[in-house]
Amino acid sequence: MTTESDPSYPAHWEADVVLRDGGTARIRPITPDDAGRLVSFYEQVSDESKYYRFFAPYPRLSDRDVHRFTHHDYVDRVGLAATIGGEFIGTVRYDRIGADGRAASGPADEAEVAFLVQDAHQGRGVASALLEHIGAVARERGIRRFAAEVLPANTKMIKVFTDVGYQQKRSFEDGSVHLTLDLEPTAESLAVQRAREQRAEARSVQRLLAPGAVAVIGVSRSGGGVGAAALRTLRDSGFHGHLYAVNEEVTLDLLEGVRAYRTVDAIGAPVDLAVIAVPADRVPEAVAACGDHGVQGLVVLSAGYGESGPAGLARQRELVKQVRSYGMRLIGPNAFGVINTAPEVELNASLTPAPMPMRGRTGLFTQSGAIGIALLSALLRRGEGLSSFVSAGNRADVSGNDILQYWYDDEATDVALLYLETLGNPRKFTRLARRTAAVKPVVVAKGGRHTPAGHVVPGTRLPEATVSALLRQAGVIRVDTVTELVDAGLLLASQPLPAGPRVAILGNSESLGVLTYDACLTQGLRPLAPLDLTTAASPEDFRTALAAALASDANDAVVVTAIPWVNEQAPADDLAHALRSAVAGHPGKPVAVVHVELVALAEALAAPPGPRDSAPDPAAHTPDPAPHTPDMPGGPKPNTLGGPNAPGGPKPPPRGAPAPSALGAPGRAGPGPGSRIPSYPAAERAVKALAEAVRYGQWRRANAEAGHVPEYEDIDEPGAAAQLAALLADVDGGAVLTLAEWDARELLGRYGIRVLPALPAPSPDAAVRAAGILGYPVALKTTAPHLRHRADLGGVRLDLRNEAELRRSYEDLTALLGKPAELQPVVQSMVPRGVDTVVRSVIDPAAGAVLSFGLAGVPSELLGDTAHRLVPATDRDAAGLIRSIRAAPLLFGWRGSDPVDTAALEELLLRLSRLVDDHPEVIGVSLEPVVVATEGLSVLSATVRVAHPPARGDLGPRTLPSY
Repeated sequence: MTTESDPSYPAHWEADVVLRDGGTARIRPITPDDAGRLVSFYEQVSDESKYYRFFAPYPRLSDRDVHRFTHHDYVDRVGLAATIGGEFIGTVRYDRIGADGRAASGPADEAEVAFLVQDAHQGRGVASALLEHIGAVARERGIRRFAAEVLPANTKMIKVFTDVGYQQKRSFEDGSVHLTLDLEPTAESLAVQRAREQRAEARSVQRLLAPGAVAVIGVSRSGGGVGAAALRTLRDSGFHGHLYAVNEEVTLDLLEGVRAYRTVDAIGAPVDLAVIAVPADRVPEAVAACGDHGVQGLVVLSAGYGESGPAGLARQRELVKQVRSYGMRLIGPNAFGVINTAPEVELNASLTPAPMPMRGRTGLFTQSGAIGIALLSALLRRGEGLSSFVSAGNRADVSGNDILQYWYDDEATDVALLYLETLGNPRKFTRLARRTAAVKPVVVAKGGRHTPAGHVVPGTRLPEATVSALLRQAGVIRVDTVTELVDAGLLLASQPLPAGPRVAILGNSESLGVLTYDACLTQGLRPLAPLDLTTAASPEDFRTALAAALASDANDAVVVTAIPWVNEQAPADDLAHALRSAVAGHPGKPVAVVHVELVALAEALAAPPGPRDSAPDPAAHTPDPAPHTPDMPGGPKPNTLGGPNAPGGPKPPPRGAPAPSALGAPGRAGPGPGSRIPSYPAAERAVKALAEAVRYGQWRRANAEAGHVPEYEDIDEPGAAAQLAALLADVDGGAVLTLAEWDARELLGRYGIRVLPALPAPSPDAAVRAAGILGYPVALKTTAPHLRHRADLGGVRLDLRNEAELRRSYEDLTALLGKPAELQPVVQSMVPRGVDTVVRSVIDPAAGAVLSFGLAGVPSELLGDTAHRLVPATDRDAAGLIRSIRAAPLLFGWRGSDPVDTAALEELLLRLSRLVDDHPEVIGVSLEPVVVATEGLSVLSATVRVAHPPARGDLGPRTLPSY
């Protein structure tokens, strides 16, 4: 009997998934212990669904059926179940079939598959998720095709099969639809899978940010503590839904003016979101109560988890396991909270001491509560509103990746700001960031670049500058500090993207203009000569000069510099009005203001624009106003303070109009009339923000013509998968295996990468025999680790054309460097001369899968002249990779030499990228040297490292991070 504790139980098939409606379910193998669950599940399925499954009336399962459906060998017969709260909501199974169509064991590569989903859970995407996971299991077990028989009336199940994106055949036989699915992943199946992932994960976040009813658990009667503070913030934010307080010792009907209950169950009405603020040891009880009540999501403010040490980390894992078992999602623990400023929601379930932020077009995600407070304060002080805010604490479940999925198609968010200490799943992060950055800016400030004692952040094998460059390749605007995060966000949220790097500078201080000019050059921009308006310039002079600069074709952006007037002859409001009216009359270019000790000007520019901040010329073009309008003032909101019986109250006054932006969707021309103009107290800060916008605009334009990942017909992906499975069969979960030379050659060969064989030469006679097999001329070289990259020591002898030369070189080599046992000499065929290069790929904890290229020897080792690209690499990436190193001219005919075959080199890079992208087991490949000749190339040596894939990868079926 197989049980979950049995070694044969495939625990790595277990996974948590997000369903179409944003809820979660657990997918796991079915075991004999599930007999009772299977019977109970079947009893809850309608007669119609049973008929569709068995093609006949089948009211109950027989004992034989129960045994058959719960006993599997996990090779030829596999059953998976989707569970919520430990109970089955859907099942899928496959049985391997032989050529005669009957069940069989052995090498047959086709299986029959069938599903059954509870009627109450149909339409949630359960069957689609099960199909993804059973397909991955089947491929692992050598099955390449699924066959399914479906009644024509079962249109839902037919749609599950036809929408999956696999290549398929369909026929009508004996009154049923016969489907055959090729399980080899395709670009279409991957696109379907990721589109489903995006919709599901976005929906799960949307349920957390837009609840209809919120309960705060752990509200003290005294009004002190975290729970009471969270309740007051929610109440004062003007939340539109129902609000409840929960305290098991409550004796009053109201706490903090909100209807109070002893338990969640006593509320007697649906609760969408629970904010938990009880001690860590009581959180499991609160989670269970929420799960039993049908709560959809949790914000756990309680501390004492992963941040407190190993015991807390174990407690955190149990928390996530418990939360997901009920189909809920979790923000936290140790969270600071969430905010949603949407006018129909107005949710502030956070501990922020600041007022509810005004509505804006910027989304903000942080791991740190303290950083979250600082960022909220900075944005509010500088006039920027928010669309949504999530401070996720320990990120045990909901992470920055989930929030990116939500922001990607959130029409209320134009700019995404993230403060991260780790990327979590870097492959997924860079994939999501690249997709999101194609439509809206993603700005990241990443802490944890160094690891202080007691603060565990995964390190990186790559230099920090390289990690930053890789993130920029994915479209991420990488900044170094939270101040720069705010600076860049302000400009991107309120100004259009610059069309290029040309910058006009104007202002009333020649010195400040020169400082701005220097800052532009430092950031790689192309500044024009500054226009000095002199200290006598009036606001009207500023307006005229700015309007002229914006109308000119000679620049792409404008920086305005301003110092205080002598005797304060011009009010700051007048200057702010002049600048805004100029922008309103000539939209389309970004404008930033540098002020020195003009706090009043900064405040005026940060304030919401007024009616006078419009173009003075009635004929000037005025773009359409921003699509969102302020809340209309009016009477009381219904049920502002809680449930249906809670006392009402007047609606708080509107917190200001939404801050318009330029970058919500592709094609937006620019900010609306009277838009905010970002201001900065230093030229360097303004120019740095502008430079980030310029670089992002360049990336966006280049990304519009992104390359493609080519297909190669000779790639044997299934064979590589089978070989890796066999090689890792006896390897412990966390161990890394360096492949033997012949295994590495075989694996690489399956992807069209031919490694030149090298025959061992432990003696002169063995060297001669090896040369006889390979044919002269040959090379003799050492392979000892301490000599592998030391050509300067004379460990390589080339162009040996006969036995005498070979024996003489062997004798010289051993006399110079040591005995054969130490040198480990090999004999290899000579290849055409060319440029020696190095091609590598590695899985880096900070950047994910990375492809690297450089020249062999001093250029890459001593000077660090190595270039990197993210995997999967496109044809454009490969071409750019070999051209981005400083020594690239050596490949293209430097000083009259013959150019080498860069096309062959690009193909090699793309094939290696495919290998690493297709197989997460491959964690490191080094091809060194790769000799690139005028025609073709030769890989002389290869090292391949493999390991079991991580539980939270970005390949294979959809799954949430493990706990």
